[in-house]
Amino acid sequence: MTAVVAAVAVAVLVLVGLPLPAAHAAEAPAPPPPMHDGSGLTLTGPVTGTATNFVVTVTTPQVAGEHRIRILLPRDYTAEATRRYPVLYFLHGASDDPGNPNLAYPALAAAQSMITVIPDGGRRGWYADWRDQDTAAGAQNWETFHISQVIPFIDANLRTLTGKQNRAVAGLSMGGFGALHYAQRHPGLFGQVASLSGATDLSANHLVMRGAVVATLTNIGTALCGSSGPTCSLDFGPTVSSDAIFGSPYPILDADRLWNEADPSSHMDRLQGMGIALYTGDGNGNPAEPEFWVRSAAQHAKDGLDRLGYPYHYVDYGNGSGWGEACDGGHNFGCWAQDLEDYVPRLEAAFASAA
Repeated sequence: MTAVVAAVAVAVLVLVGLPLPAAHAAEAPAPPPPMHDGSGLTLTGPVTGTATNFVVTVTTPQVAGEHRIRILLPRDYTAEATRRYPVLYFLHGASDDPGNPNLAYPALAAAQSMITVIPDGGRRGWYADWRDQDTAAGAQNWETFHISQVIPFIDANLRTLTGKQNRAVAGLSMGGFGALHYAQRHPGLFGQVASLSGATDLSANHLVMRGAVVATLTNIGTALCGSSGPTCSLDFGPTVSSDAIFGSPYPILDADRLWNEADPSSHMDRLQGMGIALYTGDGNGNPAEPEFWVRSAAQHAKDGLDRLGYPYHYVDYGNGSGWGEACDGGHNFGCWAQDLEDYVPRLEAAFASAA
């Protein structure tokens, strides 16, 4: 990666989940439903939260450390004891954690006909089983954790409707990549997929975005953290090699073939038959704003869908004018909250029509 791309990557760090606003007051305490070990996951403490918004903390040999899973249930989940619900798996951005109560976006918390599960994806796990498991970060099999453990764990503990028509995957920023990546690799699991400001192009055609991923691995942004230490959103944990997840990122003699294989924009054909939604702003045309780079990546994914003739829902809200009251076209909570205000009703309607 050239020095220019590296410098842009530091400035962009396009897929960092930017700091969210302070949490609103918690709803009145009520006991969450009981949850039990299973599918390789071991609970490490009590379930915390309310009956409809709670966090489960688990361990697994697949990924080092403890991992939080936030679960949002419809208001009538307890009262309607025989009803089953479709599930949205919502994947967060880099440098965030489901322990953050603000990941329960208002539109997700207000949904009344589906369950939302927000699993830990790591500060820079990239929703993949890393090629190199022998790094300072320890075991990093995020795809195995989510696909082979979290999904069956949720189905075993909650009243879910199974089958791809009753399961969706969506995400923002790093999680937008994860949503498309999982849907493309596991088309038998998901009937709906959405990317909000996602890393939808990791190919050599978008080296800035690839460089931003590398920046999270090599931690080149920590110099900007000052004295804030591990709470800094640019500190992604132990520094690892640029090759740790997908091998060499350098487009020389096909050395970057695993990056190209993981690139969502190159494999939109794998989404055949799914409901697809893509959201992006334009960062007000400012290259120092991450959403500036997200827009071109989203356009590349859209171009792939157009070539295939697949139907999709695409929203480019530009500078955010008219897209909710708090969206400025940037890579931030205000725009993602409005994306979800648009997407959640569409998803619930799609689930209902598939019933």
